[in-house]
Amino acid sequence: MNMQQAIKMTAAETALVDAYTAQIGDLPGDGAVLSLRDTLVHELKTAGLPTRRVESWHYTDLRTLLRAVPSADPSAFADRVEPIVAGATVLSVRNGEADLKSLPEGLTARSYTESLLDGSAVAGLAVLGSDDAIGRINGGLVRGGLEIAVAEGVELEAPLEIQVAQSHGQAHTRFPVSFGPGSKATVLERHLSTNGDASFVSSVTDLTLAEGADVIWIILQQQGASDTHLGQIRFDLGKDAKLHVFVINAGGKLVRQELHGRASGEGSDLTLRGINLLGGESHTDVTFTLSHDVPHTTSSEIIRNVIFDRAKGVFQGKILVAQDAQKTDAKMSCNTLLLSDDADFSAKPELEIFADDVQCGHGATVIDIDHTQLFYLLSRGIPENKARAMLVNAFVAEIVEELEDDEALVEALEGVISAWLEKHA
Repeated sequence: MNMQQAIKMTAAETALVDAYTAQIGDLPGDGAVLSLRDTLVHELKTAGLPTRRVESWHYTDLRTLLRAVPSADPSAFADRVEPIVAGATVLSVRNGEADLKSLPEGLTARSYTESLLDGSAVAGLAVLGSDDAIGRINGGLVRGGLEIAVAEGVELEAPLEIQVAQSHGQAHTRFPVSFGPGSKATVLERHLSTNGDASFVSSVTDLTLAEGADVIWIILQQQGASDTHLGQIRFDLGKDAKLHVFVINAGGKLVRQELHGRASGEGSDLTLRGINLLGGESHTDVTFTLSHDVPHTTSSEIIRNVIFDRAKGVFQGKILVAQDAQKTDAKMSCNTLLLSDDADFSAKPELEIFADDVQCGHGATVIDIDHTQLFYLLSRGIPENKARAMLVNAFVAEIVEELEDDEALVEALEGVISAWLEKHA
């Protein structure tokens, strides 16, 4: 007789299941949502967290790296945080609880808790596949977030800052966001910790861009040095829609940021720019997939990584060009500045092309500081520490400068990067 031995759960897996069990009577949701939660947590319990044997998690063995998960604390309370850009419209979610304020005309928002309670959230809670650990954890434990809509033809004059802050414990949030035809907006999704206690955070954002929408979406991750951040953004681009995504990781002990999207409308365009600032013994993984489903779509991805100390980083990028997606133009590159012999970075760019009339390419580089450039600065009397900092800053600054239409936003993000480099360089 063949008997399948049950998987012995790790301390982190046990903590996640126990967190669900402790809140089972308090988590919001109608019958369909609660039933799906049960299924997701049962899958987590039986399959466990992904290991390096799962291809998409090969460089981030979550079962090994996630050694402990802090207990959920309903009394946790995060302090208010000033917006990174003066004059921005702020929507905050502190320790999972939404704080809604007056909104400009054409922008509507409601607490995601309401979507859970009336059952309209159930379809969005579906996982992306058997290896979607973030979707499974978040779907099982999500308590709040925001459901946001920008109406047709609306152009938001000021940036919209979505603040996701927590003080300690656990926070699981969701953000379905839709942009109507011809709308235009700049949105900053900002994740941060307000004290030094350990936090475990999962966050899933679902973006839907209708025909002709033009959106800049910035993810600024500034978790604490002992925090775990599991983030996921899903997007679907309609006809002639343009999505510019900027990801800046400047914090966290264990970070996995996933981006999964579809170019489903002709003429749609995706621009992805990423900056990963890694120091200490942190581990940061950015995993990206994009499916070009129809003809005449474009995409461009550039990831810049700066690695100090004993930090480890990962970039996995996969572009899939469907058979019908003729005239696709897709380019992807990953450039890493490795500044320590003890640091490590793994890059895995991929193309899977089934069409025959396309322009696609990818590449990856890993380098140290150019000693010729360093010598040039030293020969002009600049101290070595400052000269190195200048070269590192220049390596990532050109990514932020692509936001040149908003000088205040560029200045604010450059300030975040400079502050991090001063602390770690």
